[in-house]
Amino acid sequence: MAMNKVKVNSDIELKDRLVAINRVTKVTKGGRTFTFAAIVVVGDGNGIIGWGLGKAGEVTAAIAKGVESAKKNLVKVPVLKGTIPHEMEARFGGAQVFLKPAAAGTGLVAGGAMRAVLESVGVKDVLAKSKGSSNPHNLVKATIEALSKMRDAYTVAGTRGISMEKVFRG
Repeated sequence: MAMNKVKVNSDIELKDRLVAINRVTKVTKGGRTFTFAAIVVVGDGNGIIGWGLGKAGEVTAAIAKGVESAKKNLVKVPVLKGTIPHEMEARFGGAQVFLKPAAAGTGLVAGGAMRAVLESVGVKDVLAKSKGSSNPHNLVKATIEALSKMRDAYTVAGTRGISMEKVFRG
């Protein structure tokens, strides 16, 4: 799988989005200790996406750590006219996702963690289905994996060494 890694620079305007927050309790002799784990997605709304997990004693600190982590693993995704180039299916752990391009005006038909990822990447029209586990951690990872495996026609033509006409006409 060819991951299209992107370096963070000042001209990319990233917006962060909180996907899920989890309160973790550790019971000790002195009582209960609460910590928080936050999964965050960052994207520029134009094909760049990244996810991060932050853990801390306070919610705001966990979110901040998640955002910093997300900025370290950004990927470039092909977005064509507000939708994705082709159908794609991916799995991560028990979560399985299916993404299908949709006509303009359809909207974002996806739920929960998948919706957060697709909105952050800048996809406006897509049909998405989550099968298996609904664990937000695995759903985010499976969705980003599916998006990063996608290739547009220009990339396919370059890889095969043929013209764009030949890609579409065969």
